[in-house]
Amino acid sequence: MRILIVEDEPTLSAQLAAAITAADYAVDVASNGLDGHFMGDTEPYDAVILDLGLPQMDGITVLRKWRATDRRMPVLILTARDGWHEKVAGIDAGADDYLTKPFHMEELLARLRALIRRAGGHASAELVCGLLTLDTRNSRATVAGQVLTLTSHEYRVLAYLMHHRDEVVSRSALVEHIYAQDFDRDSNTVEVFIARLRKKLPAGLIDTVRGLGYRLSSPK
Repeated sequence: MRILIVEDEPTLSAQLAAAITAADYAVDVASNGLDGHFMGDTEPYDAVILDLGLPQMDGITVLRKWRATDRRMPVLILTARDGWHEKVAGIDAGADDYLTKPFHMEELLARLRALIRRAGGHASAELVCGLLTLDTRNSRATVAGQVLTLTSHEYRVLAYLMHHRDEVVSRSALVEHIYAQDFDRDSNTVEVFIARLRKKLPAGLIDTVRGLGYRLSSPK
């Protein structure tokens, strides 16, 4: 899953990026509203963390522009402690949730997970497909209760497929959602990750849909 952080305060931005990366997300960062708007308008993100007090273009304007062009990714806005009016404006502009500064990183991560789950129509922090369970709180996958040993990118591929269970996901979509913008992307590595996952998962769980991509299918 791929996250965009739009935050102009360098220390907070670095802390957010480190924590979200450690939680096994791909992370892109913008330090002003113009860059943030462009990235959110041209790249496919699973969620955005958006500060409202940004230089060059404020966060409310960024958000309104995204929603005006039907960009539907979940957006979590960051507001000042006394900025109740900003919270109202942000929600009215199309934000999905808000968090007041200062905040605990654990709460931000929990809200981020919830936004991504809801966007995919999932109610629980645990995603289940037959014997496979993905615990999004701990970035852990198990099969019949046995913990799988996964690399960060294997986990990202599996998490994206689990969030889009029973849907055909193209190779290009996987590339776009498991790598950050500045990563040296190679679509051929997706096939490698899929092959490794198949060795660790129950047989037949991940289908190849010829010419289209991959599908993680619920057991019949």
